[in-house]
Amino acid sequence: MRLFLTILGLGWTVIGFSQAERWQQHVNYKMDVTVDATNNTFNGKQKLEYTNNSSDTLRVLYYHLYWNAFQPGSMMDARSQQLGNKSVTGRPDWDQRVKDRIAALEPNQIGYQKVSNLKVNGVPQKTTEYETILKVDLTKPILPKSKALIELDFEAQVPIQIRRSGRDNAEGVRFSMAQWYPKLCEYDRSGWHPTPYVAREFYGVWGDYEVNIKIDSAYTVAATGYLQNPQEIGHGYQSASLPLNLSKEKIYTWKFKAPNVHDFVWAADPEYIHHTKQARKGLVLHSFYKINAQLLAKQYESLPARLRERITQNEYIRNYKTEWDSVLVLAAKAIPYMDAHFGEYPYKQYSFIQGGDGGMEYPMATLLKGAGRGVVIHEWMHSWYQMMLGTNESLYPWMDEGFTSFGEANVNNYLDNNKDSLPHKDAYNAIIALSKTSYNEPLTTHSDQYSSNAAYSINAYSKGEVFLEQLGYIVGANVRDSILIKYFNTWKFKHPDVIDFIRVAEKTSGIQLDWYKDFYVNTTKTIDYAIDSLWEDMGKMKIRFKNNGSMPMPLDVELTFKDGSKQIAYIPQYLMFGSKQNETPSLKRTVGEPWKWTHPTYTITIDRHLVELKKVEIDPLQRMADTERSNNTLTLNW
Repeated sequence: MRLFLTILGLGWTVIGFSQAERWQQHVNYKMDVTVDATNNTFNGKQKLEYTNNSSDTLRVLYYHLYWNAFQPGSMMDARSQQLGNKSVTGRPDWDQRVKDRIAALEPNQIGYQKVSNLKVNGVPQKTTEYETILKVDLTKPILPKSKALIELDFEAQVPIQIRRSGRDNAEGVRFSMAQWYPKLCEYDRSGWHPTPYVAREFYGVWGDYEVNIKIDSAYTVAATGYLQNPQEIGHGYQSASLPLNLSKEKIYTWKFKAPNVHDFVWAADPEYIHHTKQARKGLVLHSFYKINAQLLAKQYESLPARLRERITQNEYIRNYKTEWDSVLVLAAKAIPYMDAHFGEYPYKQYSFIQGGDGGMEYPMATLLKGAGRGVVIHEWMHSWYQMMLGTNESLYPWMDEGFTSFGEANVNNYLDNNKDSLPHKDAYNAIIALSKTSYNEPLTTHSDQYSSNAAYSINAYSKGEVFLEQLGYIVGANVRDSILIKYFNTWKFKHPDVIDFIRVAEKTSGIQLDWYKDFYVNTTKTIDYAIDSLWEDMGKMKIRFKNNGSMPMPLDVELTFKDGSKQIAYIPQYLMFGSKQNETPSLKRTVGEPWKWTHPTYTITIDRHLVELKKVEIDPLQRMADTERSNNTLTLNW
């Protein structure tokens, strides 16, 4: 029996370890692309070494063909128009960038991606196209712990810029090349993820990319990865200490390599201005932008009249250029805080590239329309919560957009010398407002399946942001910051999900947090604690609180007395099975018995006379998403 128990114990140890080190599929892309800039088309060849690190036998493969979404009648077109027929905030609920624009595209304006000659280990395979997904029925399965060489030819037409990628965007950038190649879908412990391109974002396989782009020599190319032949290319990439050996051909071949990424983006324009800056040892920042005065004037005219009254057209264009010229200085100033609070950025390069339709993140780069500080910091923060952690955004958009928004708010507050005591206030206001409508949906909703764009946006961005700030309320802000570092170091390049995050948080804080996930993520239950009544008994004050909401929380209660002194009454939440450390050691703190969530009221006893009390306030730092803050404060005027 002792021998059996020992073996069983070892077995559980091995199982636990293998789960922590769970497998990842791996890709090694080699692509050669030739661009016809005049006709807005290109063709290419792709060789992909795919490593099946799972214990599963793969009998099919799936590829993304994203640009097929930009055709009249596509799923993206239909979905956008359906939502446009709704009115959630007093206007059509469609994405203002997409609207019904796809339906109006002419044949030479649509996007398409066509795959041919697909072979696996030299053998032709049967393929079936399902709009933005290509299914490959394998003639021979890919066995566990084995590799396969997949080869294919592809051609594409670059669509008029509608969403993220495309040509000739609102600022005149010729090519914003996102989602531009046949991209293998992710296979993980949940199986294949052939998510059609309806609206939202992405999930990709970690790997290495080698991409050679042939394009007219007049174009400057910005991309994921490191340029391998800068002295042959120039365009601001060259080293001043090495001889320049520019090609005399009219077509340049740009050779890029990108290690350990899950996507590859590039953009090209003949008028790009290219700047670089050494941000710290081992990190060079790049910016690429152009100034098209005519299109910027058009942008200016579309501004609301109240804004045009404050600034002239020339000032608008001048400020626009100044923002772009300042991007690298801003980024260099922010990186020490980002490294220290979210984990060290590991790549040698990052590029801020003008293109696309707003801001969109990719490995080592972002596409930006405009260069305002908010969008610049937000898109760069995505490097942590999407490019290096790689959560499945279709299932957990709030773990990317929300965590990124949390980081953005804190970085911007740092850049402003921490002037804002409530940097996440707008996010709280947004989720509280949504919680009082019929459009609220749980965070478990698939990102493409929200009933409104408004609910998606608030949940993905604001509710995800509040998730982290409110976690700081539960476990302590300093502990929460330690959790974020440990989460990054534990799960970078491994596609974590919410359970992985919660387990890191529990191990770091020593507090049980599955209840927080269950209530906050899986339901739309809300928080509403109130001061119910107070009285004196046997020379001691009694204060009773009431839970009017449906989600339990611990309480920080600040008591202010007539003599100017303060103290904190802390009430742990029963399901925590523990309590946080005192976040304000300068104040006396009493710790009560845990409040059981089944009990609607809770009473504390304070060893002072009631007449000495001046003010009672629940959650004075406003880190709890309490839907009715008016009943959180009681001021006594006696």
